[in-house]
Amino acid sequence: MLALGEDEAAEVMKYLDPREVQKLGVSMSSMKSVMSDELEEVLEDFYSETAQNTSFGLNSDDYIRNVLIKALGDDKAASLLNRILGTRDTGGIESLKWMDAKSVSELIVNEHPQIIATILVHLEPYHACEVMGHFSENLRNDAVLRIATLDGVQPAALDELNEALTRLLTGNKGFKKPMGGIQATAEILNFLSGDNETSVMNTLKNYDADMAQKIMDEMFIFDSIVNIDDRNIQLLLREVESDSLITALKGAGQDLRDKIFKNMSERAAEMMREDLEAKGPVLLSEVEAQQKIIMQVVRTMADEGKITLGARGSDAYV
Repeated sequence: MLALGEDEAAEVMKYLDPREVQKLGVSMSSMKSVMSDELEEVLEDFYSETAQNTSFGLNSDDYIRNVLIKALGDDKAASLLNRILGTRDTGGIESLKWMDAKSVSELIVNEHPQIIATILVHLEPYHACEVMGHFSENLRNDAVLRIATLDGVQPAALDELNEALTRLLTGNKGFKKPMGGIQATAEILNFLSGDNETSVMNTLKNYDADMAQKIMDEMFIFDSIVNIDDRNIQLLLREVESDSLITALKGAGQDLRDKIFKNMSERAAEMMREDLEAKGPVLLSEVEAQQKIIMQVVRTMADEGKITLGARGSDAYV
């Protein structure tokens, strides 16, 4: 990006989302001097990787819009275009995505909790979590509960939200826009700190124990580490303190223990087995505390793109 020049780099950034721009900007600002042969090698590698790509898919919205209008006429095309393109976030919601969490929190904190929940599910999970970090405990718990029980928003409600938050949402007037629910709640809670996560989960359990269990099943929890591939396990182990891992493994199943030992040297694995046996009984609260610390490392590494997390019960990645 630095080699492209201001105008060309700006054109590229138009296609990036807020977090990509932020991460890229940080990397660009921290760049040191680069030798000309290094720059040439990077550009050659980039060209070789992208030479087979086409422009299909770029600026497709305008193409689709023009084709449908020519084929169906303005009236018929308008309804169909709403279904195809109308559910995408534009205007106000897009502006919120570029705002820092504190600013978003200040903007919505006095709204009705149901409106807050509707707004949060339109943000990236990490962003929604940061926004909730500025809420009071009661408001945070209420918002998460409403996200978990939210399965859609009626067009009239969207219209009110648009008016209140400068066209925050758009959608087809004939259909509910799917949002919220178990998966959205689990994705947000994956980023919540230990104490806040416990408080929120207790609220969810008191409201509906079955729903709370479904959310927990979808979350990437400590036992889910067994689904990470060997290479990423090895990267993770470099960032985790041995004492913390030993305590955390006291509450882990044998499958996860074997997965960890498998990705250590034979000597290191044997030493950890001995340490585990010698440690004796450990308070459950202490085990859970260390597991949460390790999960924070996992989520940070995944967020930074250093590792990928195999999704529970799926071939997808999160």
